Amino acid sequence: MLHVSTGNVCRSPITERLTRHALAHRLGGIPVGDLIVESAGTWGHEGAPMEANAAAVLADFGADATGFTGRELLDEHVIRADLVLTATRDHRAQVISMGHSAGLRTFTLKEFTRLVRAIDPATLPPLGDGVAERARALVRAAAALRGWLLAPSPDADEVYDPYGAPITFFRSIGDEINQALDPVVTALTGVNARH
Repeated sequence: MLHVSTGNVCRSPITERLTRHALAHRLGGIPVGDLIVESAGTWGHEGAPMEANAAAVLADFGADATGFTGRELLDEHVIRADLVLTATRDHRAQVISMGHSAGLRTFTLKEFTRLVRAIDPATLPPLGDGVAERARALVRAAAALRGWLLAPSPDADEVYDPYGAPITFFRSIGDEINQALDPVVTALTGVNARH
């Protein structure tokens, strides 16, 4: 699972680390096996640290920001990913334009969330088959629904860039990302969030 934004220092690191945190929390130590969660940026700041405000948002959620370094999106990242979730429609278009048959497995985060909500989890492979196998089935089901469940507005699929903004805006973006990830992680694990 590859999360993509622009600089790979704000939105995609938040999404990557919140996904990892939620998977570990829901599965309670059950290894996620062959499911790899990573991120990159279309104009990635290679080797750059995560923005301090992004790290603070992760701390708010109890997620770990340590050891993160920014990466520029490369062909190999797209080729390796069974699912690419982007912050915006522009990022999605950029990933798809790279080729590698990425169109069927690249969505904006919010688009994927909308599609996942319409998928009956009972149609997915059991967790015993592995989280990655369940994720692949989820991607196929979401791709089949694309075009049927449209966004209420073009802006509905966007996660706006908080780069340079105050911590309050970062926190609102963190909440937005967390809410969008919740149904996705629930579908992947079969476990609802414990509030």
